[in-house]
Order: sequence, then C-alpha cells, then structure tokens
Amino acid sequence: MRRLPEQRSLFGEILDWMLAPLLLLWPMSVALTWVVAQGIANGPYDRELGELARALSRQVRITAAAGSERLPGVTIQLPDAAASLLRTNDEDEVFYQVLGARGEFLAGDFDLPVPEPAPQADAELRYRDETVHGVEVRVAYLWLPGPGATGAAAGPAALVQVASTLDKRSRLATEIIKGVILPQFIILPVAVVLVWFALTRGIQPLSELQQRIRRRESTDLSPIAERDVPDEVVPLVRAINDLLDRLDRSIRTQKQFLADAAHQMKTPLAGLRMQAELAERQIDRGEVDPQVMKHTLHQIAVSSQRAAHMVNQLLSMARAEDREQAMRHSDVDLAELTIDVVRDFVPQALERRIDLGYEGPTDGQRTHLRGHAVMLRELVRNLVDNALRYTPPGGTVTARVVPDPFGQVLVLQVEDNGPGIPPAERDHVFRAFYRTLGTDVDGSGLGLSIVREVVQQHGAQIMIDDAHPRPLPGHGPGALFTIRFPLQPMQAPGTADSGRAPQG
Repeated sequence: MRRLPEQRSLFGEILDWMLAPLLLLWPMSVALTWVVAQGIANGPYDRELGELARALSRQVRITAAAGSERLPGVTIQLPDAAASLLRTNDEDEVFYQVLGARGEFLAGDFDLPVPEPAPQADAELRYRDETVHGVEVRVAYLWLPGPGATGAAAGPAALVQVASTLDKRSRLATEIIKGVILPQFIILPVAVVLVWFALTRGIQPLSELQQRIRRRESTDLSPIAERDVPDEVVPLVRAINDLLDRLDRSIRTQKQFLADAAHQMKTPLAGLRMQAELAERQIDRGEVDPQVMKHTLHQIAVSSQRAAHMVNQLLSMARAEDREQAMRHSDVDLAELTIDVVRDFVPQALERRIDLGYEGPTDGQRTHLRGHAVMLRELVRNLVDNALRYTPPGGTVTARVVPDPFGQVLVLQVEDNGPGIPPAERDHVFRAFYRTLGTDVDGSGLGLSIVREVVQQHGAQIMIDDAHPRPLPGHGPGALFTIRFPLQPMQAPGTADSGRAPQG
C-alpha cells in the first residue's frame, strides 16, 4: 500500500529553512575567520621580519671584481650588538644567514635552507615558508646585486635571509579567532530565540484566522473579512471566499431543487391518495361498480407511473451530477447506443401512433467516442422521450447520428414535428421542472436538465432549432436538438452508410 505523505507544519518548515542555512554558515564563518586571522597575524610580523632582513643587508659590503676575478667580493661587518639583537626574542627563535656570490657561508646559521636563485639580483624583498630542525619558520630574503651591475645581466652577489618561528603569529591568530568566535556562541542561541519569537508573531494572524473560521456556524457561508488578514494570505482567503460563494449557490440550488421535487411529487401522491380514498368510500357504501372501480384503479396506476417516472428522473439527475462517476469514461459506440434506445421506445411510439426511426451509420464506423455509457444512454432516452411526449399522434420522431468526415466531432440529432420551442424559451427549457408554456404534456420537467448536465460533462455543445422552419399546414415547426461531441485527434476512418430504419 502506498504510504501517504507526512503532514508538515508550516511553522516547522519555515524554521528549518531559516535555521539550516544559519547552522551551515556558522562553520563556514569559523573557517573564513581562521583564514582572515592568519592573514592579519602574518602582516605585521612579515613587515618586522623584512625590516630585519633589510637592516642586515645594509651591513653587507660588496666590492667590484678586480683583475682576473669574475665574481665580486663580499664582506659583512656585523657589530656584536646587532648580532645579539637578531638573536634576542622572547617568544620566537630567529635565524639569519649571509652567503657570498659563490654560495660561500659568511655569517649566521649554516642550516638555513638556500632558496632558488633569482633571475636577476634586484634587492627585492621576498618571503617563503621553510622548515629548520623540524620547526616551521617564516623566511624573509633578498638577493643583493654587485656594484655597477644593472639589467638582466646583474647576477646575485650575495644572499641575505632572516627567519623566525611562528609562535607569536599562531598566538595572535588564536586571540583574533577567540575574539570573533566566542561572541558567536552567545549570538547564535539568541538569534535562534529571536527567529522563533518572530515566526510565532508572524504566524499569529493565521491562528486568529483559524479561530475565526472555527467559531463560525455551519450555516454561515458569508465571505471572510480580508481587513485583518496579512497580504500574503489574502489570495488564500479570496479563494476560500470564492469556494464559499460557489458552495452557497450550490446549496441554494439543491434546496430549490428539493423544494421543487417535493412540490412535483405532491401531485401524483395526492392523486394516489385521493383515488384510494374514493375507492375505499365506494366499498364502504357498497357501491362496487366494476367500471367505476376499473377507472379508479387506472387512475391509481397512472399516478403510480407518474411518481415512478419522477423518482427515476430524480435518480438520473443525481447520477448526472455525480462528478466522480462522470470521470469514468470508456469507449462508447453512439450509433449502437442510439439504436438500442430507439428500439426500447418502439412500443410507446406504436401506442401513440408516432413514426419513430433512426438515421445514420449502422456498422459502427466513425461513431465511437470517449464518454460515460450510462449517462449517454440517459441523454438519448430523455431526448427521445421528450420528443415523443410533444409529438401529436401521426407525427414523426427521428434520432440521427452524423459522423464528421474530418474526425473532429460526432453529431447526435433528435427531431420531431411537434409544436416546437419558441426562441424566447430555448434558454429556459434546460432548467429543472420547467415546462414550455401553453402545453398540457405530462412530464417531470427534468429530462432536458439531465441532458444539459450530461452534455457539459462530456465537453459537448447543444443547440435547439426549428426542425421545419416552413411547416406544412396543420403541422408544427417541430424541435431539432443537435449535440456536437468533440472527438480525439485520432479517429478510425470509415465510410458511413446512411439509411432510415423504420421502427414504427
């Protein structure tokens, strides 16, 4: 069984999306702070180390090459006070080294590594990281050119470098990180509490709206006031108001329908009771005339038939309005369905002396559509029944299925030669319990309402026209109901064999 999705809290959802980035950014902030602290700590100590290297380079004396000598001579005059100053440091150990043009050791620490020679000696101060006796050190060094050497040919005459361990740098970086990170351990919980409080205050109008809706009576379908609702919730409130309005109209329509149905049911039920009471009084008086009793029983049967027809129409109306059932579509052969309905009405047509027939394809080609078979049958039944009721004896009723050669629509027509429907009333005949003025036809007034509901569910169109715009003398214009059902793009081609199948 498929597991239903877990219901989430809006408050928890917002809180997660606000705190998760905050908790993700906090370690990134710590790492970034460490990098920045290292840069801040290295800056002043690098400058101090560079000043020591430059001060040491000023103690180096370089003499020009003489005679056959190719390399300049290098000497260093370092007073004892300057040498002790280089060695004096409370926290870090300082190393220095001076090498000649041939790489010969002149002064300082012999174990200090030698860097790669520079392309030219420009006395530019450079920095690098090294390891001395297994301890990481920072080195400031510069290559000194010989006297009179310029341009690219100026080779290095001496190397001066000063190094120190990283204890002071690490301690300063640690102090900077502590000064930045430690307050965040206080700020972060405070930020979480403030976010929680802000969300609680922000969602409070939703809680108030919920309480306002809960306090409503079940019969109160008036719109919800928008003045006390946040702007972000206004679209939701408007959608709810629109739903309430549609629900209110639907309930009013149902109440009116029930009232009309009750009123319509009263007539056959009252006739049943009256005929039954009349038969009872005749039996009590001993007036048991077979002909009178037969007439009374016939009236009871007619009233029962009317009540049964009314109940069946009400059930059909309820099925037609069932949206869930209306979605269960299948492949339906409209021509075959129409022929079956016409055959069912043949006895009734013969009894009324009406010529009932079918016109259209009889082989089922190009007459299939996607729809609800029961509802489509009910649609055809009501159209044929309505035509038979309004057609006088000796008239003609024809049900017709007309396929579209282009496969776009499928047309159903039911026509008669009765009195027709005036244009002014054609929009009203689809209302429940409405009957055309000036007629005494017995009916429930629900047939065309059911037809309209089924037409709407199938996305079709229905039109009413005069079947005979120029009727013959003694005949009415008749009514022509035309329904156009849209078809799917792919429709099997075929040839329509039209022919009238007389049924009565």
